[in-house]
Amino acid sequence: MVTQGEDSRLPVITAEDRTALTDSLRRLLADRCTEADVRRTMETQSGYDPGLWRELAEMGVVGLVIEEEYGGVGAGPVELERVTEETGSALLCGPLISSGVLAAELLRALGDADAKSRLLPGVADGARLATAALTGRAGGWTPETIEVDAKPGAGGGWSLSGVASYVTHGQIADVLLVAAKTPDGIAVFEVEPSRTAIKALPAFDHTLRLAEIVFDATPARRLAGSKPAWDAVEQALDLARVALAGEQAGAGKRTLEFTVDYAKTRAQFGRLIGSFQAIKHMAANLVLESESAISAARHAAQALADGSPQAAAAISLASFACADAFNQIAADAIQMHGGIAFTWAHPAHLYLRRARADAQLFGASAFHRERFLQRLGA
Repeated sequence: MVTQGEDSRLPVITAEDRTALTDSLRRLLADRCTEADVRRTMETQSGYDPGLWRELAEMGVVGLVIEEEYGGVGAGPVELERVTEETGSALLCGPLISSGVLAAELLRALGDADAKSRLLPGVADGARLATAALTGRAGGWTPETIEVDAKPGAGGGWSLSGVASYVTHGQIADVLLVAAKTPDGIAVFEVEPSRTAIKALPAFDHTLRLAEIVFDATPARRLAGSKPAWDAVEQALDLARVALAGEQAGAGKRTLEFTVDYAKTRAQFGRLIGSFQAIKHMAANLVLESESAISAARHAAQALADGSPQAAAAISLASFACADAFNQIAADAIQMHGGIAFTWAHPAHLYLRRARADAQLFGASAFHRERFLQRLGA
């Protein structure tokens, strides 16, 4: 399907390849990730469907951005964004961004050859679930909000103490990658989850698992890095934010589609509600929000893939634009459906909850607006 590109770690993936991948993924999700499947899965203890996860791994979705030498596809941000548009549209419950994107890219960014060879093959084939603990209880996603301290011990080992919070899928992870403060700056450590105290956090979105992890002199392995550790963390976060923007754009588009379909069939006062001018105006505004979100997410993905100097600003823009658009679409969809959408049983409610939760993940809109202005100036 792909050929190795010159002067690049990534294979050359054509538009036809991307279309084939997203079409196959769309068919799989239509069959295995229906609304009924989502509702069933989100109430399980693990919060994901292991059978569907295996199929996603076999398709190459789980290891999409992992290098081919470690069993992945070796694709880039553009392919990732298209994939998460589909998973967002279907409200996929699972650790795709946690394990296949954030943790995998953090390992790649650090460049620790031993860690990559030990961990990435299992992540790529879905057998190992990894996640990254990168912020404390303030949820700031900055070096200042890290609440875990690392101390060197005998024999070259390290121990961690403190708290990491908002760890996505921390309850089901087989390996934790933890950002911690050391005497010589921030470093990333590999930790065995069973050596920690993990508490599930209440989540407004039942399709998302969040955890708080307490470290108490927990043994840890410091990962080597070819660059400063926080630079590697930022690289991983930027890719995760592109993936999240794609998820938000895809979910917003899907919400708009079923809302417009409802307006075309629901009658009040002897007329279809889609003929009411107020509904038309709302729908027109939401089309603009949806198309803008898709454009912003795809632009950020392309800029990152191209190594553009404007990639950082584009990612910040997509982060707040897609979050705000999805929130607006989901909220207005509730209004356009009337009272029926306020009930837990309606799918619009599920999308609203996903929109509210995604808007806080990896930084709120205000945080990304400020960073956009800073990066644009730079």
